[in-house]
Amino acid sequence: MALEDFVRSPNQANDPRLYDLENEALDRDGRVLDAMRDVAPWRDRVLVDLGCGSGYWLPGYAQESATVIGVEPDPNLVPLARARDPRVTVLHGSAEHIPLPDASVDVVHARFAYFFPPGCDAGLTEVMRVLRPGGSLVVVDNDRRHGQFADFLAASPWAAYQGSAEGTDTWWRDRGAQRREVMSDWRFDKRSDLEAVLGMEFPPEATAAWLAEHLDAVSFGYGYVLFSVARSITSPLRRTGSFGTHGS
Repeated sequence: MALEDFVRSPNQANDPRLYDLENEALDRDGRVLDAMRDVAPWRDRVLVDLGCGSGYWLPGYAQESATVIGVEPDPNLVPLARARDPRVTVLHGSAEHIPLPDASVDVVHARFAYFFPPGCDAGLTEVMRVLRPGGSLVVVDNDRRHGQFADFLAASPWAAYQGSAEGTDTWWRDRGAQRREVMSDWRFDKRSDLEAVLGMEFPPEATAAWLAEHLDAVSFGYGYVLFSVARSITSPLRRTGSFGTHGS
């Protein structure tokens, strides 16, 4: 299946092993997962990990969900995700082309995948199509205002495609999303791992000064923003950009 919206992710696609190391360092205290569960519980429900990559988070979701489905557009990553856990189904698809029936899913997660507004309406419409009434999309995004990671983003030309904090907040607010900040950290076991992951995510000029000033650091502050949108229980599904959603 040709996926017209697919843009290859250079960090994970080029080095899945190093990307796993990054995921191991993320939010070791589980604050983000706790917030995601609070926003949209997935225990004993059908959960889709949209843009699941090589599948790092799939086994954890399978511990709680009745059914876990990974959807990934990169054909090189799909086999890696399928090998993660026999309880999980992994499908080749994308935000604009989710290979699932209408109203068949309770929760959709998207971690740093696809939803970098503007220009995300087609994917949001597709997510609303597969969600059951009352089901929710939870998007995990970077907080571009708080934490050391936000400073790295601001200094990196590689992050320009993700847009601005104000533009992202406005786009989600206009679509009825709830917004929730979670402050956490990246915490590595070894300094060399921290440097390798930062080198994968940022050009040297974005991190060199901080690394030089924090020679012994193996962690730094990292802020997340969760955007959640629920498909209304009463409103019919629309495919015209009006999503029948509610929120703050």
